[in-house]
Amino acid sequence: MSELVTGEAVALELRPARLPSRALAVLLDLVVAVAVYVAVTIAIVVSTASLDEAAQTALSIATFVLVLVGGPIAVETLSHGRSLGKVACGLRVVRDDGGPIRFRHALVRGLIGVIEILMTFGVVACIASFVSARGRRLGDVFAGTLVVRERIPVARTGFVPPPPPWLAGRFSGLDLSAVPDGLWLAVRQYLTRMQQLDPQVGWSMAERLASDLAGRTGVPVPQGVPPAAYLAAVVHERQSREARRAFGSGPGSSTPSAAGAPPAAEAGPAAHAASVADTPSAAGATSAVYGPPVVPPGAAVVESSGGARPEESHEVPTGDRPGTGFVPPA
Repeated sequence: MSELVTGEAVALELRPARLPSRALAVLLDLVVAVAVYVAVTIAIVVSTASLDEAAQTALSIATFVLVLVGGPIAVETLSHGRSLGKVACGLRVVRDDGGPIRFRHALVRGLIGVIEILMTFGVVACIASFVSARGRRLGDVFAGTLVVRERIPVARTGFVPPPPPWLAGRFSGLDLSAVPDGLWLAVRQYLTRMQQLDPQVGWSMAERLASDLAGRTGVPVPQGVPPAAYLAAVVHERQSREARRAFGSGPGSSTPSAAGAPPAAEAGPAAHAASVADTPSAAGATSAVYGPPVVPPGAAVVESSGGARPEESHEVPTGDRPGTGFVPPA
């Protein structure tokens, strides 16, 4: 990935095109341009057979300039960096800040391309691409442009692990309306990649995200709840609310009813386990992710009236779990 910063200080992650795909795109463009040039030249020779040799030479030079030089410039300008070869290879020419190119960018790339591609058979362009960190040829360097991949293979969506069974439904009373979309995205990305992070770095990121999320909801993180498990439980609660809004509350919904049904947090550990372990792999995935929680080096073990914090196992009976400070809504 290549991180570009726009004029509004927005970081963009763009994937520069590799040399083979760029060479293939240039080759396709050259084949089309040469075919058009040959056709136009034959038509001009046939229609100007009565002219003298000097006029025919001038027309040949003008045809070369207009077709092989002006043609690519006009195509890149009108298509905003997508010639026929680049469309076929899934590439696009953009500015250094990620914006679309204009006529001056296409003009500089086209004029320098005559020297480094046509006159040297692409040798200079290949050497410049190998030397450049982002694979840019001389025309891109002088024009301030970059060729990026527009079609990226779709990666498999990261799996968001479910929360521990004893946390399912515990945050049904949180007000999530003040949490911005950017924070939700950051939390989801952390949960999908936390197994790939260094344990100490992952713990610090989870604490920071949990603190930001608690600040937006107005309720502190309950004591004794690992930050990663807290994030997973809140994300699970948000997904449950969106599903209820989209499909309506079914008869088996764990949402507290208006008739005075107890909240899901008071329904006991069996109800929590049933709400999460609906799929065969849910329980195993949860224990593999959150048990035992990662404790950063040098962190003190918090003791409570009920003994040590339940860090070794999350399958703790309700009566033996330490107090969390979270009070369900009435």
